[in-house]
Amino acid sequence: MNSRHIVTHRPHVPHGIRKATASLLIAALVATGCSQASSDAASGATVATTSASTSASSTATSTSAASGLPSTTTAATSGDDTTTTVDTVVATTAAAEAFLATLSDEQREAVLYDFDDETKTTSWSNFPVTFVDRAGLNVNDLTSEQQAAALEVLAALLSDAGYATATGIMAGDAFLLENSPGAESSFGQYYIAFFGEPSESASWALQFGGHHLGINATMDGSDGSITFAPTHLGSQPAVFTDSSGTEVQPLAGMYEAAFAFYDSLTEAQRSALYQGEEVSDLSCAPGGTCSFPTGVGLAGADLTDAQKQLLLDVIANWVGMSDAETTASALAEIEATLDETYINWSGATVYDMTEGSGIHFQISGPNVYVEFSNQQSSAGSDVDGYLTSGWGHIHTIYRDPTSDYAGSATQQASSGPGGGSGGAPRR
Repeated sequence: MNSRHIVTHRPHVPHGIRKATASLLIAALVATGCSQASSDAASGATVATTSASTSASSTATSTSAASGLPSTTTAATSGDDTTTTVDTVVATTAAAEAFLATLSDEQREAVLYDFDDETKTTSWSNFPVTFVDRAGLNVNDLTSEQQAAALEVLAALLSDAGYATATGIMAGDAFLLENSPGAESSFGQYYIAFFGEPSESASWALQFGGHHLGINATMDGSDGSITFAPTHLGSQPAVFTDSSGTEVQPLAGMYEAAFAFYDSLTEAQRSALYQGEEVSDLSCAPGGTCSFPTGVGLAGADLTDAQKQLLLDVIANWVGMSDAETTASALAEIEATLDETYINWSGATVYDMTEGSGIHFQISGPNVYVEFSNQQSSAGSDVDGYLTSGWGHIHTIYRDPTSDYAGSATQQASSGPGGGSGGAPRR
């Protein structure tokens, strides 16, 4: 196992700190761009540190709740182990209806779309909101009561761990807004939209995001299902310090799971997996069409059972943002075709943020498409003493070739730069 040269401090949401409190704090973040409010909400004012020597029981708690990135072995301990998919649909629907009740008729019309409206496919991106128009309402334009209600919808949908991930990403954007002279003024702006009337028994979707966050979650109470495909999670900087001096790394779990998988491979397996030193951009950009390239790299059929589990742990960083039942269901479908799934990797082979320019990996199969890319540019968002490019600038995409948007719409090219097929310019 390769040694790692960075100690990660990740957001932790203890069970005693409820999401309602976090929502109010994040509402303040979105309204003011205050990084302190965000880091407090994401971390619950508590920090957890994990290491390879952590006991199994404490690792389960800190990895799922602290990193905000549950794996198949830890999702059930994230504080949502007794919550079913139906429970989540019911709670999210109730929160959405409560949010709608705070809106004027004009606002309600702006936030609601038909379930199959293709706007849902063109209104999200890894670009700032000034580059690609988002659907729905800008949370900045809402009253404090409405902001809190909007964030309650996100809190109801996500596990404590998933919510910490989302708010940690938002905190990073707020950090740049506050500390980087070149940061986009649109950082700290987030939009919320519903596609279909929120319902416990029919299909509807929540879209929430801004720059480095684009959540598309489709809920169907009739069959008890939730899908997060497609979703964009990113982070810049990947590691930052809040005003209390605490280091925050919202996507630490992605790095850790990816390198745990890489480190498990034999030399022959790595030879098939590795594509070279160049760290490429995303082939399938958020908000863009995708051909779902596959067949390059290491086949799942050539992995041991233990390695397959480690690969599922990587994938769980995207599909495991809600309750344990939803996570298990999604992973079971992916596992069924894991032998026909391919993984490739380029860039660094040791998790050391002081060396090289990061990594790119792609997981592509019949039921899953995950891509992770360290952006080689800071896009002008530089902060002295912090990595805002390479290791420090993360773009990712999760899609389901069989069920993007739960089959309700076909991806169209988004407006603005990065629309269409293939990768987008780095931003």
